[in-house]
Amino acid sequence: MTATLPPPESSGATRARLPIRTLRTDRWWLGPVLTVAGLTAFLVYGLLRAFQQDHYWVPEYHYLTPFYSPCLSASCEPGSALFGTFPWAFPWFIPYAVISLPLLLAFRFTCYYYRKAYYRAFWQSPTACAVREPHGRYTGETRFPLLGQNLHRYFFYAAFLISLINTYDATNALLHGENGGFGIGIGNIVLFGNVILLWAYTLSCHSCRHVFGGRLKSFGDRPFRYWMWTQISRLNTRHMLFAWITLGTLVITDLYVALVAGGVITDLRIFN
Repeated sequence: MTATLPPPESSGATRARLPIRTLRTDRWWLGPVLTVAGLTAFLVYGLLRAFQQDHYWVPEYHYLTPFYSPCLSASCEPGSALFGTFPWAFPWFIPYAVISLPLLLAFRFTCYYYRKAYYRAFWQSPTACAVREPHGRYTGETRFPLLGQNLHRYFFYAAFLISLINTYDATNALLHGENGGFGIGIGNIVLFGNVILLWAYTLSCHSCRHVFGGRLKSFGDRPFRYWMWTQISRLNTRHMLFAWITLGTLVITDLYVALVAGGVITDLRIFN
């Protein structure tokens, strides 16, 4: 006859009290450390470039860095404000892309993957599986600044619109070669490569998947929505990969435009 143990609540049992933080022997700390380093490096670079307000536009080829798109200050370089500007020049502490940058930052800040990444890396909640938290209690997303995390579904629409603007920027650059006509240079490849990957990250978002498949009880009479939901679901499995790759391509694209605009390097033309 097998003895049956009483349930924990009746026996007064509690969680095991371990004298050490974890019994894990692998390098569980490496992932959070790399996450902190990667996100911090991107934020520092992005802030410095957003407030530099220089070397963001190459008039010869109409290269515009995504960190300044759309350029909305009256002091934007001639030709760089493809959608018009406000009637005044921005002070140094307001980025030229004053609308798009905060919305894109909010989209990534509330992204399901990034939430997991910085919860573990910065707030250590938890740092890793089977690793004791340093916090005395768990409050979830019930306190500031996490109360607005569910706004992610709305930030998705803003990110979708900004991706369209970035696509327009890249296409516009194709139409302004060295002689004023169609042309392709390394900068065009960099811009389009970045746009394609930004679309991959945006469309692989869980909110995008919900747009096509959410609130439906059956796909039976909606074959197009089912097809779209299926394709987005395939992208969704690589959402984390696209989240990191696009941080890198944003920096590479901005750095390339800055170097060409500053005269440090010359854009290699493939076709003019």
